[in-house]
Amino acid sequence: MATVTFDGASRIYSKDAERPAVDRLNLDISDGEFLVLVGPSGCGKSTSLRMLAGLEPTDRGSIRIGGKDVTGVSPSDRDVAMVFQNYALYPNMSVAQNMSFALENRKVPKDQIKTRVQEAAKILQMEDLLDRKPANLSGGQRQRVAMGRAIVREPAVFCMDEPLSNLDAKLRVSTRAQISNLQRRLGTTTVYVTHDQTEAMTMGDRVAVLNAGALQQVDTTREIYDRPQNVFVAGFIGSPAMNIYNLAHTSSRLTLGSTRINLANYDFDGAQSVTVGVRPEDWVHTEEGAEFTVKHVEELGNQTYLYGDLANSGENLQSTTRMGGQTGMLVSARRDYAIGDTFHVSPDPDRVHLFSSTTGERLN
Repeated sequence: MATVTFDGASRIYSKDAERPAVDRLNLDISDGEFLVLVGPSGCGKSTSLRMLAGLEPTDRGSIRIGGKDVTGVSPSDRDVAMVFQNYALYPNMSVAQNMSFALENRKVPKDQIKTRVQEAAKILQMEDLLDRKPANLSGGQRQRVAMGRAIVREPAVFCMDEPLSNLDAKLRVSTRAQISNLQRRLGTTTVYVTHDQTEAMTMGDRVAVLNAGALQQVDTTREIYDRPQNVFVAGFIGSPAMNIYNLAHTSSRLTLGSTRINLANYDFDGAQSVTVGVRPEDWVHTEEGAEFTVKHVEELGNQTYLYGDLANSGENLQSTTRMGGQTGMLVSARRDYAIGDTFHVSPDPDRVHLFSSTTGERLN
């Protein structure tokens, strides 16, 4: 086990590129921590992981594992085990042989190899699969073999690059629980990359959100959800996404529905608008508020999502997080809603998020 530190680490694929693939990443990961890197496609999360594993060079800055600078050190000397999205199993080898292959190359004694493989198989509940070939395994079983191959190495750090992407939805749920429980049991420092918000929000001790190669926020799931540090994190974390509006203001007060928002203590740098965020679950029905007209209904059994047009004081508000600018709302599944229904809503005043329209940074 070990700490991991990215100290201004950058990856630059081309001098002519507009920006580095990873831009001056500063990130401290504690010993035994499960950290999830999440962000949209092309944000630099997989590149950051590959830099940690030594599969990509670090062009600027440094990376330390257990306090030791490993910048420029070969992957085999970093004491890092990688779990890939595509399993990368040898089809001509049995499960046991796939798991032991790296240890055999290191000339580990055969009795130790056998013990480690059997222990890993027991942890992963796959003792009866050791003689099978990958072709005779399901997708979930193959992923467990890939995990077992990493476990037997007893590394200082696990690096996992979207390991559940090839599994069906139901199997992803059970496998992510297995990975989380396994990490807690082993206590090995783990860096996990995903584009799936559910994985990010449910698996890690902390979540690091990246965009365009830059770290946007790193914190616990609850803190990132409740207090996103900028407009990007606010719109990216949460499904359905937060409703985000750019509202003009001419005084120190702004009204959304029947909720009055005091702006007196905020500096807008001369901007005539403020960016306001409201999560779908934070709307409440009011007698006098913004008029909401239902345009689309999603019934999920235990909850219902409504999408539609929101008119605030006669002005149609356009949410920047959805195509068509519609507002998203989470409502009780015990009431029936139909397209064309109208009712009045206001945001919970204690759950409104304010951001600078100039910088995008959080204000409240």
